[in-house]
Amino acid sequence: MAQIQPAGAHVEEVEWSTALLDCFEDSATCCYGFWCGPCLSCTVSGRMKECYCLPLCDYCNPAVGIGCCLGAPPCIPPAAFGLRVALRHKYKIKGSILNDLCVSWCCPMCSWCQMHRELKKRNTTPNVINIQNVVHMQPGPMMNQSTGVMY
Repeated sequence: MAQIQPAGAHVEEVEWSTALLDCFEDSATCCYGFWCGPCLSCTVSGRMKECYCLPLCDYCNPAVGIGCCLGAPPCIPPAAFGLRVALRHKYKIKGSILNDLCVSWCCPMCSWCQMHRELKKRNTTPNVINIQNVVHMQPGPMMNQSTGVMY
């Protein structure tokens, strides 16, 4: 059920859980982004309930793709920018569209890594372990009525 905020109600915004260049906060994400950036960006897209292949538009576009892998692309990668804005709005993270635009253009891989770290921290679910006491009962010894011997 959706909650309706009254007009003029202020929603408290939070900071990103990690900074843009905090690769050592989660070295697994950093390695994932370094060795297979397109895979990382597709994972982020899927975790945001978007099409897994959406970020491939950034990599397949010749004007964007080579720049995404080597540094700043010549134009803004639309999937990186759009998903960053969507993630920031979904979790009410402080920032602006101009900041998202600059981050997506200057360092798209750092942006994808930051989004991945954010989703990992926010989508963690506690592990519930259900332990049941199981009692195995075996029938007691029986006695042969005719011989009086237990077996």
